[in-house]
Amino acid sequence: MASGLYYCDSGIIQLHKSVLNHVKLYSKLKNLEMQKIAILTGAGISAESGIKTFRDADGLWEGHDVMSVASIQGWERDQALVLDFYNQRRRQLKEVNPNAAHFAIKKLEDKYKVVVITQNVDNLHERAGSTDIIHLHGELNKVRSTGNPNLVLEWTHDLVKGDLCSDGYQLRPHIVWFGEMVPMLEKAITVCENSDIVIIIGTSMQVYPAASLVQYAKSDAIIYYIDSKPNISYELQKLSKLKVIAENASKGVVDLVNELLENK
Repeated sequence: MASGLYYCDSGIIQLHKSVLNHVKLYSKLKNLEMQKIAILTGAGISAESGIKTFRDADGLWEGHDVMSVASIQGWERDQALVLDFYNQRRRQLKEVNPNAAHFAIKKLEDKYKVVVITQNVDNLHERAGSTDIIHLHGELNKVRSTGNPNLVLEWTHDLVKGDLCSDGYQLRPHIVWFGEMVPMLEKAITVCENSDIVIIIGTSMQVYPAASLVQYAKSDAIIYYIDSKPNISYELQKLSKLKVIAENASKGVVDLVNELLENK
C-alpha cells in the first residue's frame, strides 16, 4: 500500500496511506477553523521603511508630475523618462528593509488565515515572509509586455528601451497607472467579503477603488484602522464595528497583533 516518508529524530518513519489522509484532513479542518483576516496596507507602512510611495502635498511624486510617470499618456509621451523613474524606485528597494509592522503582519499567520491586500508596489511584505499577498497596483520587481498584458516577467534590474518580450514588444513596468483597470480588484473584494477581521494600515482612504474595499466587509466583521492621521472616510463612517488606532504603522500594528495573538 501507498505510504509516506517522514523524518524524525530517530530516523525515517513510514506512515500508512490512511494515516496520511487523516493528517491532511486535520490540516484542512484546522485551516477552516482559523479566523480570516484581510489586511489592507497603504503608503504609510512603506514610508516607515524609507520608501516614498505617495504624492507630496504639491502633487509631485519624487519631483515629477504624477501623470507624467504614472499614466499611459505619460508613457506614450516619454518612455525613457517613465522607465528611468521606475528604475530608480526599483534600485531603492535594495536599500530598504521591512519594518516591525511588516514582520508583525507575518506573525499573525501563526493563528489566523491572513491575506495582505496592498496598494504598495514594493516587495517589503514578501521579504517579511507574508505568504498570501495581493498587489492591487502592480509590482516594481515585475514587467509586462506592451503587446500582451498577461505576459509578466520577474525583473530586478534596470529596464530600458529595446528590452523586448518574446513576441517582440517593448516591456513596460508592471504597474497599474491612472486610468487603467485594476486586475486584482475582484479577488481583493472576495477576500474582504469572507474575512472576519479587516485591518487597514497606513492609508488615507482617498485612493479609489482601493478605498472602497472596506464596504465589502461582512456586517459582523471587526474593522481596525491604523494610521497616524486617520481619515474617517464616507465608507468608514458607515461601519458599526470600526476601531481607530491613531498610531504609526510600526507601533499600532505591533500592539494590535500582540493583542490578537494573546486572545487566541
